[in-house]
Amino acid sequence: MPRNYYIFKSGRIKRKENTIFIETEEGRKILPLYDIDQIFIFGEMDLNTSFLNFIAQSKIIIHFFNYYGYYSGSFVPREENISGTLVIKQAEHYLIPEKRLELAKLFVEGASHNMKRNIEKREDFKEEIEKIKIYIKEIEKAESITSLMSIEAQIKKIYYSCIERITEWEFEKRTIQPPQNPLNALISFGNSLVYTQVLKAIYETPLNPAVSFLHEPGERRFSLSLDISEIFKPVLSDRLILRLIDLKIIREEHFERSLNFAYLNEEGRKIFVKSFDEKLEETILHRKLRRKIKYKNLILLELYRLIKHLLGEEKYQPLKVWF
Repeated sequence: MPRNYYIFKSGRIKRKENTIFIETEEGRKILPLYDIDQIFIFGEMDLNTSFLNFIAQSKIIIHFFNYYGYYSGSFVPREENISGTLVIKQAEHYLIPEKRLELAKLFVEGASHNMKRNIEKREDFKEEIEKIKIYIKEIEKAESITSLMSIEAQIKKIYYSCIERITEWEFEKRTIQPPQNPLNALISFGNSLVYTQVLKAIYETPLNPAVSFLHEPGERRFSLSLDISEIFKPVLSDRLILRLIDLKIIREEHFERSLNFAYLNEEGRKIFVKSFDEKLEETILHRKLRRKIKYKNLILLELYRLIKHLLGEEKYQPLKVWF
């Protein structure tokens, strides 16, 4: 089964027939094409248009991260799963305010439930959980995307304060560019991996990744991936972060720090991506399908529920974890 490949060292990447050659200071690695699902590049890698054309024909997505491990962007091959009808419906749901707001509310509702689920089994957060429940009830009353995102921000503020208490790691507030402490750095790195995984799943559907509902569509970004990622960050990233810290698999030594700035070092990234991949391959018994489903396939199921909603076949309901 194809799998994700992560490149941490700088070097050169090229192709020969149906094989990819990666040359770094650690030596040469040969990757058969059939064994690759996605490629994640964290080092400075030389590649050319011939290689990119080869990758595009093979429908492989490449994700690029900078020196500090921050997501820079993705090379996405030309879409082949195209549906004119769906594109029109997707644009229609963005352009009609009522339809856009309905979907945006559902994304925030799903994300908020999943955040609450991560902390509600802990008795010392009863007060915080009640506050989150109150804000969740306010979601339906939101009259604009701006007011909806304000509600979401309040829920996240409470949620991250709980995460800080659980981990006993400094947090203070959510900071992104740059993360100001190791916990913020972990959250940012995990969110980037969720984003890329959602983008890969969108590519496998006829959905247009640039047309979104909660986040404003913009130039040079896949904003639909931002929308769907909100639902899966608590499930795929936050739970993993809590486990890695609790088991002391990720420790302070896995970070580089400077004044108001922190990022995972190479060893820390390797630990996290390995654990993240293992998480994606784990299975749960789906209570509606009544069969085991891999975590990564939950994303694809989510997208097809969204497609049914856009086509008017079935009202979309976001994933609300029961596990």
